[in-house]
Amino acid sequence: MRVRRTLVAGARGLWLTGLSLVGSAALFCLTLVSLASLPLGLGWLTTPPLISLTRRYADQRRRWAHDWTGLRIPDDQRPLPDRQPGLSGHVQHCYQLLRDPATWRELGWLGVDLTAGCITALLPGVLIVLGIEGFVLPLLVWKGLVHDYEYVFLSVSDPVQVALMPVLGAAVLAASLFNTKLLRVHFRLAAAFLTPSKAELAARVTRLTETRHDAVDVSAAELRRIERDLHDGAQARLVAMGMDLGTIEALIERDPAKAKELVSRARTSSAQALTELRDLVRGIHPPVLAERGLDDAVRALALRMPLPVEVTGRLPGRLEAPVESAAYFSVSELLTNAVKHADAERVWVDLEYAEGRLRISVGDDGRGGVVLSADGTSGAAHGGAHSGLRGLERRLGTFDGILAVSSPVGGPTLVTLEIPCALCSPKTSSS
Repeated sequence: MRVRRTLVAGARGLWLTGLSLVGSAALFCLTLVSLASLPLGLGWLTTPPLISLTRRYADQRRRWAHDWTGLRIPDDQRPLPDRQPGLSGHVQHCYQLLRDPATWRELGWLGVDLTAGCITALLPGVLIVLGIEGFVLPLLVWKGLVHDYEYVFLSVSDPVQVALMPVLGAAVLAASLFNTKLLRVHFRLAAAFLTPSKAELAARVTRLTETRHDAVDVSAAELRRIERDLHDGAQARLVAMGMDLGTIEALIERDPAKAKELVSRARTSSAQALTELRDLVRGIHPPVLAERGLDDAVRALALRMPLPVEVTGRLPGRLEAPVESAAYFSVSELLTNAVKHADAERVWVDLEYAEGRLRISVGDDGRGGVVLSADGTSGAAHGGAHSGLRGLERRLGTFDGILAVSSPVGGPTLVTLEIPCALCSPKTSSS
């Protein structure tokens, strides 16, 4: 088993060597040329695909590091929204990629991988080949097939040195038994460049802490709203209905007509209280969301909108309940904003789950002008109506999600939500 692991580690090292010499070198050179062509305009079109390809290339190296050596290399790449159509969409998408610190870390890693990374990956395979050579070379010398050659520091012209070649080969093969650890050196070198700095991690922890505090505040406000709605709505009607029933009990024998009138009023009050309770429960967690999942809940929500809403995309399974709830109410607020403020004639929603991320795009053909400033505040260019995007950003921040807005004056408006999450269960068909 130890020999098998040694041979496998050597083969993997040779594979990584070839990959570094070809893949890393090609990506590094092409990316540098593309960045150099940014002032000419062509780089804005070629840089995003190269950066995306580099990300997938680095992610594959992370997976191999974990699968082959058990080393975890953190990934802090920011999930970015899809590129919008048009030249401005290309430029904006490229600008977002260039602002991501992970882009520059990966570019630096490519340069190191095609040099030092290549050498560290080559070492496990070289040890195996060199060790075997120490046993094969003396046979070739004794048969007269090799006359002028040096094996490490031993020369074939000296019989004593030829006799020592198997000893050196055995020592090299013994060293190759540590090939797995040598291969780990290659991945540790990659981790040194691909792992985010402590300052970046601290900033991310600070942001997550703030969003957690926001979530607690929102939850407390929601509880107060539920208590207020129960007190002012269903509870008041139930109290009034109890008083009516007491009056009915006193009037049922001496004034049946009046008692019958109060019974009718109590029935109406009970129906209204039931409706208010259903609305309250729906506001906490819609039944269709719990029963059918996010995509069916969004389709049901779209049917209740006064505007035509087209919903596309299907999720491959169910997500965790907090993620589904946050996504559902975010879509609900965006659709409500489109109805109230956008003067739109058509709204569309696209659902997608890929690579461990839920992505939802909500667009409309309205007047646009929605802005999301650097401090997170939001508004509309026309009339200054607030769009509530700051609240959505806080809601998504609880799950380390992002919010991106594209809304030129005159429209259309496209808001993209992305939440890193995992599927809880695959989608099951229902009759």
